Amino acid sequence: MTATIEPEIGKARLRKEDTRLITGRTRWTDNITLPGLVHFAVLRSTMAHARITNIDTSAAKEMPGVMAVYTADDLDPEGAIGMPCAWPITPDMKWPRRPMLAQGTVNYAGEGVAVVVARSAEEAYDALAEIDVDYEELPVVLGLENAIAEDAPLVHPDLGTNRSAVWTFDSAEAGSGDDVERAITDSEVVLRKRFRQQRLIPAFMEPRSVVVDPTAPQLTMWSATQIPHITKTMAALTLGIPEHQLRVIAPDVGGGFGGKLAVIPEEFIALLVARKLGRPVKWTESRSESMTAAHHGRDQIQDITICATRDGRLTGLKVELLADMGAYLSLVGPGIPILGAFMFNSIYKLPAYHFTCTNVFTNTTVTDAYRGAGRPEATFAIERMMEELAAELDIDPIELREKNWIAHDEFPYTTVATLTYDSGNYEAATEKALQLFDYDGLRREQRERRERGDSVQLGIGISTFTEMCGLAPSRVLGSLDYAAGGWEHASIRMLPTGKVEVITGSSAHGQGHETAWSQIVADQLGVPFEDVEILHGDTQSSHKGMDTYGSRSLSVGGIAVVKAAEKVVAKAKKMAAHMMECSADDLEFSAGTFSVKGTGRSTGIQDIALAVFAAHDLPDGMEPSLDSEATFDPENFSFPHGTHLCAVEVDTETGRVQIRKYVCVDDVGAVVNPLIVEGQIHGGLAQGIAQALFEEAAFDEGGTLMSGTFADYLLPSAADLPSFVTDRTETPSTTNPLGVKGVGEAGTIASTPAVVNAVVDAVRHYGVDDIEMPCTPMRVWRAIHTGERAAGGVGSEAGGGLGSIDPEHGGAQ
Repeated sequence: MTATIEPEIGKARLRKEDTRLITGRTRWTDNITLPGLVHFAVLRSTMAHARITNIDTSAAKEMPGVMAVYTADDLDPEGAIGMPCAWPITPDMKWPRRPMLAQGTVNYAGEGVAVVVARSAEEAYDALAEIDVDYEELPVVLGLENAIAEDAPLVHPDLGTNRSAVWTFDSAEAGSGDDVERAITDSEVVLRKRFRQQRLIPAFMEPRSVVVDPTAPQLTMWSATQIPHITKTMAALTLGIPEHQLRVIAPDVGGGFGGKLAVIPEEFIALLVARKLGRPVKWTESRSESMTAAHHGRDQIQDITICATRDGRLTGLKVELLADMGAYLSLVGPGIPILGAFMFNSIYKLPAYHFTCTNVFTNTTVTDAYRGAGRPEATFAIERMMEELAAELDIDPIELREKNWIAHDEFPYTTVATLTYDSGNYEAATEKALQLFDYDGLRREQRERRERGDSVQLGIGISTFTEMCGLAPSRVLGSLDYAAGGWEHASIRMLPTGKVEVITGSSAHGQGHETAWSQIVADQLGVPFEDVEILHGDTQSSHKGMDTYGSRSLSVGGIAVVKAAEKVVAKAKKMAAHMMECSADDLEFSAGTFSVKGTGRSTGIQDIALAVFAAHDLPDGMEPSLDSEATFDPENFSFPHGTHLCAVEVDTETGRVQIRKYVCVDDVGAVVNPLIVEGQIHGGLAQGIAQALFEEAAFDEGGTLMSGTFADYLLPSAADLPSFVTDRTETPSTTNPLGVKGVGEAGTIASTPAVVNAVVDAVRHYGVDDIEMPCTPMRVWRAIHTGERAAGGVGSEAGGGLGSIDPEHGGAQ
């Protein structure tokens, strides 16, 4: 009989995965070695836009260890293969074919031109230097506004434009609100701002890697990917490989952040080369190769108009975006800004809303999802605007938000962007955050520093946010022309000894699935946590799945597990009734035990598993199996929310920003494992703060990435970040049985505007109302200096004198 056990959900379990991950006793794609394995390397264009006039591979073919050299004409002689894009956001979207290797023209620096296959990776990379490529340079177009200028060079001349698509939402047309132009005309206060979302590089810990084994009837591909199921389907559709003859495995994957949410050219190249040679092949990128050629994130210009009454009631919001797609369209790149379209209104009651996004081609690396995928960009814009509106109206920024947010007793609430938020309590989260932060005390200190004219000024930044998680109801994705659905699949196998195998379509890359899913199943079936094993990331064992992104794993994949467990219990109940010779209606199930009401008779589900396996005495018509599977398609997104508060100290003589205190109170619904939640929030905060203060992918005028190493692309270390003060409130989701919401992207979404708002707040009295991200010491110093001059010396008087500053070194002379 199964012993009574404590509930697992809510318990701070150490992660099962960490034993192997921390000790290195795991298998990354690059660890995989197969008999006869060869390696390939990719020659990448050093030019951003050029016509290829000749490729001479003869010298490379004579290099030691080299087995073959391929160009696009060798792998795709008819020019028929194009990398897939799964999100045609408009019927007339311009969608140029993206070849695996450049055919005729290179369109960004880092585009693959040729492939060398050799017996070792070192030999393959050495041989790249012997390939001689002749280029005829073409005009380069960089920058969103340059790309849409009337006389701009065209990335793809055959398209006749650099505009890929224009997507619009209007609340008046949708019937969800009023006309925004009328709201702007009639409003007492109208504020217009432009914000720049700089380009970011996902910079995952493990570079991308692919291994393909063609030596069995079934092709097997290992890939460091977030999406093994989608990769399998796309490879079958694009390359004509029968889907049942392709197996894709994502072993342990060292981070993704959206950066591995793509079907990449190197995966297709590996499949084709392996089939050509009839032997296993491997490709693993270098770090600099990853930063140049793996997809980038963000890169938008946001023109925002917000209008309000003089007492601070919002009356309308207009959003006009330019979004950089890079040189081609990636897997879901066109739709990333569209996800943000539904979140610019955030937690606020807006009577009128208009959104327009223009997707633009430039001669740069492609962009696609990066942690938060459209939602951080939207949250940044609205929270910056709320801060600027508060300054314009001379209202405390917390008070302005309170005047306009959806009250807790108004849920469920349908927004001006047509989404229905099922639950939330912004008041509770904000109140707790203010107490932990000592908001009033820090405001007093800020006033005192300004009155004293301190050279180090204090700034306070606020970010109240919500996001749409659990991507997504399939019907909603269909209405947005997304190629796939948003369901997730799970199956549960009850083994004869009572142990449990759970197969999930969610493919983990650091989220802790093996631990959280074990906790869920332990509670659902009443078995010990240690008796549950989670299998994932292999399309042979997990034959159905939509993979992991968009904070969907728990609220979609986890619920599929719950539904499968319910079916297991239903089967076991039928067997329990037969074993104890009673009606199933007389049985109660709790903590893994079926009990006959009003009697002392009971039996455990693990004992039932053995009896079903033996099959000596089954009920008529019952198969000898408790195994069950389920596919869950959510009826709605989930909507976590929170309040993040940041205090920074800005040295006005150098521009240096130091985070003094960071408090966040998040509401992610019911919590399965608080340790995992804390880890996800801490990681998200690091990435969001990094965008605010440190990271930027920058190109020179020729289109070469200037920040292609960690010497130039600044990632924060632990020493650059504060100790975070975190807490939670809990308003369960009403759209799934666990009441859970997403958490993986929350910290990234909320933290960037909190930090930038704090930096601007610290120096606002110098005449500063914006600083472009990242807020480096140089940019902060220049903003202070420019603002002080524009204010006629007022800033200098209020700040106690800036002195003479050397802008190249950020220090006082």
